[in-house]
Amino acid sequence: MTRAYLDHASTSPLRPHVLEAMLPYFADQFADPGRMHTEARMTRAAVEHAREQVAAFVGARPREVVFTSGGTEARNAAHHWVRGHVVTTAVEHSSVREAIARATDDVTVVGVDREGRVDPAAIAAAIRAETVLVSVQLANHEVGTVQHLDFDRPPGCLLHVDACAAIGHLDFAFRDLGADLCSITAHPFGGPKGVGALIVRRGVRVPPFVLGGAQERARRAGLENVPAIVGFGATVAELDVSAEAARSRALTARAARVLHVDGVERFGAGDLPNLLCIGVAGIEAEPILLALDQRGVAVHSGSACSSESFEPSPVLEAMGVDALHSLRVSVGWNTSDADVDRFAIALPEVITHFRRGAHQ
Repeated sequence: MTRAYLDHASTSPLRPHVLEAMLPYFADQFADPGRMHTEARMTRAAVEHAREQVAAFVGARPREVVFTSGGTEARNAAHHWVRGHVVTTAVEHSSVREAIARATDDVTVVGVDREGRVDPAAIAAAIRAETVLVSVQLANHEVGTVQHLDFDRPPGCLLHVDACAAIGHLDFAFRDLGADLCSITAHPFGGPKGVGALIVRRGVRVPPFVLGGAQERARRAGLENVPAIVGFGATVAELDVSAEAARSRALTARAARVLHVDGVERFGAGDLPNLLCIGVAGIEAEPILLALDQRGVAVHSGSACSSESFEPSPVLEAMGVDALHSLRVSVGWNTSDADVDRFAIALPEVITHFRRGAHQ
């Protein structure tokens, strides 16, 4: 049975041309780029070329790009050094929330409205003269709401922007964000797993999160993941964000036909083109996910789902919506109309099945 994979926001399949670009660095061009011999210089050139590609894509200087093992490490690297007051929002990724909590207990969490949007004036009001960091996501990973970052900060207060959900789907430039630090990742839009980056504005000094070597200009120790870094560069090198966003918007609009089903509503502002978050009244997400999976449709829930626990989403709870009854549908570079149609047909059938069962 051909399946419909609609969970690209969790991770997206690798684009074929990216795999092709990566393959030589698994075998023939394997050397440590930190050495002096010819083989090493070849891999060093590949890493630096990828750095230039990623920098150009996100509107940064190549020297501002610090490659990491992914978005989670990039977010941790942006926060581990904090010793003082931090301002953040109630809808940040768990790796941001937990990294801040480990670094400091002096935190102001700014709430959001029912669409998951934070008021920039509320962030500004929370900033104190001694605030050392403001950490705000550019776009939410569960509901797709894009934040506005127009607020003032005192001298010495850094701004971290988490752009992991936005990159590849939203056209932005680091130089225009007014940020000092920006975390990005490759895998949710067709790049390789295991690679991301922390963009560090020129002149900003942040202690390295990973110690033990002088790699990444002494800003991130460890042998570089050359194949993944090359793949990150190849992913963004020819990516037309506007064209892909328009296609994704058409697909999520097609999926949004399910909003006509009784008891189904949209959660969030729906700013990101690739993501649709919905709530289904009266039916918890877990049985819907399993029933859709049996019908060949893979989606996700805003809740943290595992074999041991099924907890309400902190993001949806902060929004004041039904955190136990949400589904996230996310499309990507290889999603077809047929994939979306399978979901749009299957979901009403599943809802009808469970509602009939509840009345028997």
